[in-house]
Amino acid sequence: MSACVFCRIARGEFATRFLYESATVVAFADLAPQAPVHVVVIPRAHVESLAATTATDAALLSEVLAAVRQVAVELGVATSGYRTVLNTGADGGQSVLHLHAHLLAGRPLRWPPG
Repeated sequence: MSACVFCRIARGEFATRFLYESATVVAFADLAPQAPVHVVVIPRAHVESLAATTATDAALLSEVLAAVRQVAVELGVATSGYRTVLNTGADGGQSVLHLHAHLLAGRPLRWPPG
């Protein structure tokens, strides 16, 4: 999807520093961080949301989560803890209609989140 901002980031149309990069997934710092560490992990291919996935997307979803883990290790927050969030749909708080995981860390995170 050419107008999708996350598709454009994944294609390298913006000067974005990738914290993780593979053939199918990229990760980058969130522009409006909600925690001291806030990273967004996205598939390069446009998938609207978790609700739009099928069983054939299992490997892609696995790589997204593996990238979250690897970035947490590389940023030094894996031991102290982090939160992984997949917002889905309007009521779930999804603001960009492209599947993405948030990695939040760097301070104690409360529950419920809001």
